[in-house]
Amino acid sequence: MTRMIHCRKLKREAPGLDYPPYPGEIGARIWREISRDAWAKWLDIQTRLVNENHLSLAEPEARKFLAERMRAFLFDDQDVEAQGYTPSQAATDGPRP
Repeated sequence: MTRMIHCRKLKREAPGLDYPPYPGEIGARIWREISRDAWAKWLDIQTRLVNENHLSLAEPEARKFLAERMRAFLFDDQDVEAQGYTPSQAATDGPRP
């Protein structure tokens, strides 16, 4: 049975994550308050941030930057996006019939 939560990011009832996706207390908070859909949105943004900013996850500053952006996106209701990123035409048109 799917665990339902009130997603803080989406502001609605939605399926929760199966386990904390991040270490420590912040991971537990994400598990309690963030839905699968909101987490998937964050992962897409995170990928763009890494790619557009040429981040190396081996560097502590890059991990700190991503953690700050993650908190801003998930808990502070901020729009977070990679600078210079523009969605492709296919992404903005939606699914084709």
